[in-house]
Amino acid sequence: METPLRKDDEIPLKGIRPNIVQSIRAFRVPELQEAATKLNQHFLYANLGNAQSKQDILDMIAAQYTFPAHVGKNFDALYDCMTDLVHKSGPQPGFIVVLEQIPAHAKFDKEAREQLLDIFRDAADYWADRKIPFRCFYSFL
Repeated sequence: METPLRKDDEIPLKGIRPNIVQSIRAFRVPELQEAATKLNQHFLYANLGNAQSKQDILDMIAAQYTFPAHVGKNFDALYDCMTDLVHKSGPQPGFIVVLEQIPAHAKFDKEAREQLLDIFRDAADYWADRKIPFRCFYSFL
């Protein structure tokens, strides 16, 4: 006889589309990390709170996601690493990505923030085409 599901056995992120970029809102980072573990997906986390420029953002993401150094050069390299490079490394189970405390100041203005998020939206689309979940959660500083 099967035992009924307990609250901790519920499907993580149920009701959240598998390929989306959205504000972290009601989620906490430890919950997202736990969800990635339960779903057997990659968990990528970057805290960008100390970044002062686009270059800082790229360098911090590359370092915290343990990507190759060339990722820190520009947004195109970041996109390539989030998609093609990872895809070529073998079958992927899915991704839960967190960009915490994206700066909101003159050196990283609204346009720059949208460009950054567009990279992750495009990556979500790339993985959706391959039927691989890619959820990205972000917050602003």
